[in-house]
Amino acid sequence: MNRILRVAQREYIEAVKTKTFIVSVLMTPVLIGIIIFFTGRLSRDALGPRPPRTVAVTDLTGRLGDYLKASFDRYNEAHSQRRIVLELLPPEPDVDGLLARAKQRVREGEWHAYAVMEKGVVDGDGKVRLYTHSKRAADIDIGGTIERRLTGAVVDMRCALRDLSPALLAEIRQVPIEQLAADVGPTSQDTRMRQIDQVVRMMIPFFFMFLMFMGIFGTGQQMLSSVIEEKSSRVIEMLLSALTPFQFMAGKIAGLAAIGLTVIAIWSVPAVVVLGLQGINLDMGVGLPICFVIYYVLGFLLFSSVLAALGSICNTIKEAQSLMMPMSLILVLPMVAWFNIAQNPDAAFARILSYVPPITPMVMILRISASPQIAVVEVVATILLLAATVPAAVWMAAKVFRTGVFMYGKRPALREVLRWLGEK
Repeated sequence: MNRILRVAQREYIEAVKTKTFIVSVLMTPVLIGIIIFFTGRLSRDALGPRPPRTVAVTDLTGRLGDYLKASFDRYNEAHSQRRIVLELLPPEPDVDGLLARAKQRVREGEWHAYAVMEKGVVDGDGKVRLYTHSKRAADIDIGGTIERRLTGAVVDMRCALRDLSPALLAEIRQVPIEQLAADVGPTSQDTRMRQIDQVVRMMIPFFFMFLMFMGIFGTGQQMLSSVIEEKSSRVIEMLLSALTPFQFMAGKIAGLAAIGLTVIAIWSVPAVVVLGLQGINLDMGVGLPICFVIYYVLGFLLFSSVLAALGSICNTIKEAQSLMMPMSLILVLPMVAWFNIAQNPDAAFARILSYVPPITPMVMILRISASPQIAVVEVVATILLLAATVPAAVWMAAKVFRTGVFMYGKRPALREVLRWLGEK
């Protein structure tokens, strides 16, 4: 045990004393803060003007022209840097020919959209046919914007036919709502702070899951590169003259786990302090941090033991990266589905993923941070599942490690690795 601790101490000290580690740990939250700061202050208009987009409209009713112009004029006045130019086309006897020519101009990019206002659209017996073709990301929102302008013109005309004022209709629909916390008085900043608090609370599950991902995956990769580097330089042979392969592997895992906890503490503590200074109470209690540490340690032991085994059978980083790809895709799954899981932490999909050991830590910390009412039975069951899986993974990794770490040249085949697991 003493030798394992000495290896862990060496691994920890050698990593944290480097300038690269210090700079990366300190700069990462600073860069994230800068990104958040500027992202929150950027609007579409602040990015500069966009070339005007053109939409052509054929009004088969013959009555919507003025309303269409007014609708687009209002939009252009409010969005001077994202203008949409309206071009009204007179109806033609050859309707099919007009439509074919218009669609061709849309495909060629001369127009960004073409719309046909059917005769009965004002009376509710027709519809608006909108043709678009742009595949550029810059025009991803133009379809919805044009739809709102066209429907706005139809609504304005319907109001005029019924002697209704569009402004009065908008005023009737507007109902001011002030959302207040039950335990907070109605102060001048309460509504704004509630909105900020809701956004922060929505991102808390992702924050904890991201910390878990970076701690397990980011720090775990150091295990892979470290083993390959020491194996290639033959330093590992000198170390194993005084240590058993299991002691060496266990020491490196323990040291890297401590590094991961250090990084997580450095990133999370300032974040909590900053939010506290902003008047946002995360109300985490002690259960969430305790669960986080437990899931992180167990998840890191599971993942890093597998990486140690992979590193022992590889001779170059390139070989290891090809083997890492499937594991990377598995760990990315919670990152992709985080919003759905956070919105439905008790759904069957989230429950099933909680019992898949490689991603159990990330899914469970996501569910717990999203809903503190997660049943204690589930928390205990998943922890026991990981606690049972880790020794098995470490045992198999140690059997592969003790043989693979002394092999050089060609990477062993899967059949040979399985044979190592069957040896006593």
